[in-house]
Amino acid sequence: MVATVLLLGLLSVVAATDILRHKIYNWTTYPGILAAWGLNGLGTLLGWAALVDWETLEALGWIGLADSLLGFAACGFVLLVCFVLFQVKGGDVKLLAMMGAVLGTDRGITAMLWTFVLGGCAGLIALVWRLGPAMLLRLAMRQLGWFARLAKPGPLTPEERTQFQSPLYLAPCALAAAVIVEFSLVERLL
Repeated sequence: MVATVLLLGLLSVVAATDILRHKIYNWTTYPGILAAWGLNGLGTLLGWAALVDWETLEALGWIGLADSLLGFAACGFVLLVCFVLFQVKGGDVKLLAMMGAVLGTDRGITAMLWTFVLGGCAGLIALVWRLGPAMLLRLAMRQLGWFARLAKPGPLTPEERTQFQSPLYLAPCALAAAVIVEFSLVERLL
């Protein structure tokens, strides 16, 4: 419960700054990571000292310090690879590492995958909206023709290249993904 409120609050702030300024600030991600580790570390200490029973800790959103660290490392590593290979921004790396620290390994990776799916869908919708389906179909057919002749995609004009390089707002997608995971929305629909 506490972890859910913390995560959704931080993700709401990050989503707003991402939409308004296209930036994910360290002043939201770093405290979120430290708070996740602090809450889970405190819960671990209280559980080991038998001051609080494990069921109460789990009801408060405690996942354990080890799972928090593993979630941070797993989500952070995947996005670090994307940062190196695919020009993902550093704020996105820290954002999803924070989600992993709060949610743990399993739910963190699930939320990260939902973030990618929602981000891809949002990017495709924005592309279709901006270019139109006819233009996208024409460009796709041209690329298929190049690929059929040369076994590699053809070059894009500078104008076409800039049209495909629109900003992707990953933080609102991460917020939606956290809601899906935290409230088990997919499991409830099935």
